[in-house]
Amino acid sequence: MTPQTRRAPRANERGFTLIELLIVVAIISIIAAVAVPNLLKSRQQGNEVSAATSLMAISKAQVMFSVSCGGGAYAASLTTLGTPSPGTTETFLSPDLTGSATPSKAGYNFTLGTGAGASPGPNDCNGTATTTTYLATAVPQTFGQTGSRSFAVNSAGTVWMNFLATPPTEPFGAPAQTYR
Repeated sequence: MTPQTRRAPRANERGFTLIELLIVVAIISIIAAVAVPNLLKSRQQGNEVSAATSLMAISKAQVMFSVSCGGGAYAASLTTLGTPSPGTTETFLSPDLTGSATPSKAGYNFTLGTGAGASPGPNDCNGTATTTTYLATAVPQTFGQTGSRSFAVNSAGTVWMNFLATPPTEPFGAPAQTYR
């Protein structure tokens, strides 16, 4: 047989038709259209849980700091919670939240500052200034994509949330609500 001659396909050598391939592509597209939004929503919810859990960790770290190093007062910055007490190597909070004054984690930006009615406290065991109250916040990096809730916690230790791109403010109340 020469390269220019073609033989007719046999009945058992039949391939896919264009219509069959288009149907398969359409089915895959429909599955992707349903699955992708659910995947993004799940990721967003995971980010929100991580943010609220991180604020709970900040609250617990502040209590430990107050009792062991702060003389009854609280750290005024997240980096202070990343500094161990003299003679120890253990920090009060993990490095992912203490590496900078305003860390980012799981699609959220975190801050720590003075709370409502704060006044200066005594210097801590490392000689760093403290405060009598604190307010820690977690705000989505891209509201509606990385998270649809903002969170805050103060020295009372309760995590508050709202469905806004800004965190709840003190005194806490509507439209904010407690988390869980």
